Amino acid sequence: MLVIQHLTKVYPNGTHALDDVSLDVASGEFVVLIGLSGSGKSTLLRCINRLVEPTSGSVVFDGQDVTAAGGGELRRIRRQMGMIFQQFNLVKRTSVFSNVLAGRLGYRTTVATFSGHASRDDVQLAFENLQRVGILDKTYQRADALSGGQQQRVGIARALMQKPRLMLADEPVASLDPATSHSVMKYLEEINKKDDITVICSLHFLSLARRYGTRVVALNAGRVVFDGAPAEIDERRFKEIYGEDAVEVEIGPVAS
Repeated sequence: MLVIQHLTKVYPNGTHALDDVSLDVASGEFVVLIGLSGSGKSTLLRCINRLVEPTSGSVVFDGQDVTAAGGGELRRIRRQMGMIFQQFNLVKRTSVFSNVLAGRLGYRTTVATFSGHASRDDVQLAFENLQRVGILDKTYQRADALSGGQQQRVGIARALMQKPRLMLADEPVASLDPATSHSVMKYLEEINKKDDITVICSLHFLSLARRYGTRVVALNAGRVVFDGAPAEIDERRFKEIYGEDAVEVEIGPVAS
């Protein structure tokens, strides 16, 4: 499904965020990216959909060269890639419903989306996705009236509006408490298993990576230092990824 070859990103200040990263991601995988802050996880996710422009290398999605695409072609590719953000990226002064409808922007004009002239099908899909993530009762509330966990569920519903084949999640639980973190991760797990949507998710906690990932990719200073099954990360590998002084922290029990 996704082929990343020799991907490199050097920022204008000289920071090498990615250094010759190559990965193949098969359809249906739940890939978790781990590593210290600044290891390149967020940059890698954003290079996949070109929210960040790579310096060199290529990203090919379903046979389409993302790095070479432009204009309408890039827009069509991005429709198939949902994105979930650490800080939710909601328009907080507008309603939950309007935020979710914004997930159809790749299919409709900006004016049509925010003027309230949504199609009947889009409205129905928005209700379905809000119900799916358990916040249908919050439909007409302002987004900033919701808790962090609820706002992230709005973000998931918005991403589902694209009917994506690939879901990119950038530290989706970094600002949430342990129980809420598991709740959000369970929605991503359901999307992966029931909808057969491939998920690439960056996380800080190895315990979450072990619980939800089918594959773990670890980055250190922009390079891949581990790529394999979660169970293969023993104490030695943990130290290689996080440093000799690092201590593994459990994020808490799985919420029921």
